[in-house]
Amino acid sequence: MLHHIEIYVSNLDASRAFWSALLAQIGYRESGRWADGFTLDNGRDAYLTFVQVAEKHASRPYHRCGAGLNHLAFRVEGRDAVDALRRHCRENGITSLYDDRYPFANGGTDYYALFIEDPDRIKVEFVAV
Repeated sequence: MLHHIEIYVSNLDASRAFWSALLAQIGYRESGRWADGFTLDNGRDAYLTFVQVAEKHASRPYHRCGAGLNHLAFRVEGRDAVDALRRHCRENGITSLYDDRYPFANGGTDYYALFIEDPDRIKVEFVAV
């Protein structure tokens, strides 16, 4: 079982605002904070830690289609929860991906999901279970 994920971010304040508000919608709360990072935890699953990238590494670009992380996917309880997350994203100017195919971007009608981007363009997915 996954224990935690640590993600380096280009702008800690922007990432904290984005991730804290977004994941609060599915039960995550800030469980730790320090000068260069913060942790979000839901008390059940793996927790997420976000750390400000060091200046000497800040110029290295991230792209989800290159080597490394492509996206994070979260299970949510039912299609209504996915729809509520979509409303939250629209109300807060969060970039949606594949919006023209929402909620069946993966094809078929059994996979109901929302795809968005974080401030560093990491793809984030919420899947109804």
